[in-house]
Amino acid sequence: MKIALESTDILNSFDLLLTKTIDKYQRDKLNVFALKINANEFNYRNLEEQLIDPLIDYSISREVKREYSDKPGRLSKKAREKFKEYSKNDGELGELLLFCFLEAHLNAPKILSKLELKTSTSLYVNGADGVHFRKLPDGNFQLIFGESKMYADIKLAFNRALESIYEFKNEINGKGTSKSGICYEKSLISDNLSKETFSEEEKFFLKSLIYPSEKQTFYVDDAFGVFVGFEIIVNDEEKELPNHAFRKLIHNRIITNVEQNFEEIYGKIRELGLQGHDFYIYVLPFTEIDIKRKEILKEALS
Repeated sequence: MKIALESTDILNSFDLLLTKTIDKYQRDKLNVFALKINANEFNYRNLEEQLIDPLIDYSISREVKREYSDKPGRLSKKAREKFKEYSKNDGELGELLLFCFLEAHLNAPKILSKLELKTSTSLYVNGADGVHFRKLPDGNFQLIFGESKMYADIKLAFNRALESIYEFKNEINGKGTSKSGICYEKSLISDNLSKETFSEEEKFFLKSLIYPSEKQTFYVDDAFGVFVGFEIIVNDEEKELPNHAFRKLIHNRIITNVEQNFEEIYGKIRELGLQGHDFYIYVLPFTEIDIKRKEILKEALS
């Protein structure tokens, strides 16, 4: 089954600075990316342009894309309107970027996005940002549930993301409704597979991932994809550095900021009893994160 992204060009917006496993069994993989730097500034403009097409792939189902395959202008308008309505409060840049990384970097196809699940029922509250699947080298599979957080403080972002995953797994819903969490989400996925253009064979396969049977020859485990955005400070004096020196300084600062949290991240995973799950973590820094997260999405949607 192919990934939903029409193109993986979105990865051209970033430099991959570090890939590391943070547990002793090398299961939990953390990837540190940085936006390309141009003239001592993160190239936000390039990211805004590169997000235009993935935004369609994220917010619109394969079925709708098929229906509008010969009407690209109307498809783009439909996708932007849908995402704009959904993100009218703070913007959901982290969810969109996580989708891009899981598809383009991890090669884990989307089953359904949060937009498709969110609109399917008013009771859906504590859901994942999206659901993907991955085939492992040993022939088994993983259902990957997404969670994204963006805060200035990297430690706070990691903690909030893992706490949300804990609540999702344990079906803890502080908003008062009774239906939420991982089991309820699986039922929603099963009920909404028709929103995607899957063949009957593919639908049968995906349902077998959600509800394994005794006749299956493979195992399915729940895993989590995590996007963490945080803020990096750059002062005016540093901006005067030669380009190569500035790029080296910022890249080293990003790596140091993340590396300082390795032990605490896995400690939090163990504290919350989540160590049985594989984690695919993507980290990306921003300058003026509260401003940029809105500006980027606004430009991509315009």
